[in-house]
Amino acid sequence: MSATPPEAPKDCPLCPRLVAYREQNKRAEPSWFNGAAPSFGDANARLLIVGLAPGRTGANRTGRPFTGDYAGDLLYGTLKKLGLAEGEYRADPADGFTLKGAMITNAVRCAPPENKPTPAEIATCRPFLASRRSALPKLRAMLALGSIAHESVLRAHAIKPSAAKFGHGAETLLPDGCIMVSSYHCSRYNTQTRRLTTEMFETVMARAKAIAFG
Repeated sequence: MSATPPEAPKDCPLCPRLVAYREQNKRAEPSWFNGAAPSFGDANARLLIVGLAPGRTGANRTGRPFTGDYAGDLLYGTLKKLGLAEGEYRADPADGFTLKGAMITNAVRCAPPENKPTPAEIATCRPFLASRRSALPKLRAMLALGSIAHESVLRAHAIKPSAAKFGHGAETLLPDGCIMVSSYHCSRYNTQTRRLTTEMFETVMARAKAIAFG
């Protein structure tokens, strides 16, 4: 049983570079959340969505994953369309928006400079991901957004990344019986370049939902 809690403390001290960036943001924007962003969603989730890390003006500002940045519009809109959320998403943690049977977390809980955590930071934060997964007894599926989330889920399950290559729509059976479905990240860059269309994202999330609730 892991001694690591499912959620990092807001002022987590483990990664010096991320702590320094957090303090820099706190000085510039003292009203922002500026901390390790907690997971958001249903404690009885059957589907866990894993992102990369909080964006500086997204979860680092609001304190809720994917809230306040472009990626959240597509993510939360798709969750609502597929019946995995209710309420109106207004990019504000006080909007009353809730998830049904799903939870969202990040591979790295603190905002990294330029949205790029180092391999060491990803590894340092991984015990929180493993513990978050372990705390969801009804979990049946995971949706990894992007290659870093995909790889971090694999490593959290003691699987070498070379054993299950990342690809949009790829599916991996994990040792605990869960199935990970992988997707291109729903970032502004990926959607604007059409690497990931709304239809592609809806399809991959619908597949993860079918596994989780099938």
